[in-house]
Amino acid sequence: MKALLFPGQGSQTVGMGLEFYKNFDLVKKIFSEADEVLNLKISKIILEGPEEDLKLTQNTQPAIMIVSYAIFSVIKNEMNINVKNFDFFAGHSLGEYSALVCSNSLSFKDALFLLRERGLAMQNAVPVGKGGMIAVLGCSIDEIKNFLISIKSGGVCEIANDNSKGQTIVSGEIDAINELKKILDDNKKKNIILPVSAPFHCSLMDKAAKDMSSKINLIQFNIPNVKIVHNVTASTNNKNESIKDLLIKQIYSMVRWRESMEFMEQKGVNEFIEVGPGKVLTGLGKRIVNKSKLININTIKDLELLKNGI
Repeated sequence: MKALLFPGQGSQTVGMGLEFYKNFDLVKKIFSEADEVLNLKISKIILEGPEEDLKLTQNTQPAIMIVSYAIFSVIKNEMNINVKNFDFFAGHSLGEYSALVCSNSLSFKDALFLLRERGLAMQNAVPVGKGGMIAVLGCSIDEIKNFLISIKSGGVCEIANDNSKGQTIVSGEIDAINELKKILDDNKKKNIILPVSAPFHCSLMDKAAKDMSSKINLIQFNIPNVKIVHNVTASTNNKNESIKDLLIKQIYSMVRWRESMEFMEQKGVNEFIEVGPGKVLTGLGKRIVNKSKLININTIKDLELLKNGI
């Protein structure tokens, strides 16, 4: 069994997708459509930068989806690989939108609109400098929860991403994040303050979720033609929650990526293919489902990996 994975924020680099853009008219068309829909030269930002513009959350989110969708389209249309050969799609945070587009649940045009608005809403939910995120390495979730209980400042400080065994991201108010850092340092636990512009996937994003609720509810979603593993539930949608509700909750909820990968493995998936810029999810997967085959497709040379019966 096989699953396609779509990356999230942090996988972006200036020039991502350039090889595909140069070699496939289909990709040029996708980039051109994105420019038109957004009324912005997002293609130039993706291919040429500057990096400062690409790093703006309102640009990063649609940019990563554009590149992921472009590579997927090459795989599907130029290599004639049948989507029905895949049992699950899953995307990390904004990557869930890529998964929905590629499964024909959400139109490319609507995803561009939503991700641009999502980036703006998440950025504007908390004043710059008031929130932060920290990566905690080599700790279990339970250990981190105990450290969070020790924070005395009273500020918001919550687990934002359960990425893999030994890699967890915590998000919250900057004073609480700094206090957590001191606790981790005192306990000799490795940690890294992340260079982010806002505290994503925690209750500080409630305002962003409310802002996005009206926009998401305007959009038509179809039943995906491949099962989607959702960030909020770490499972397919078997609780009768609508995709819209799950996308709204996703903004302020923990990304349950480790559990999502384990869910797919438990269902029988033994091949995971990351489609999009970078190879972050492939790296995380090696720490979660290390008995499975994991590959990433972000160059033309990588396409050769798909010719082995996938």
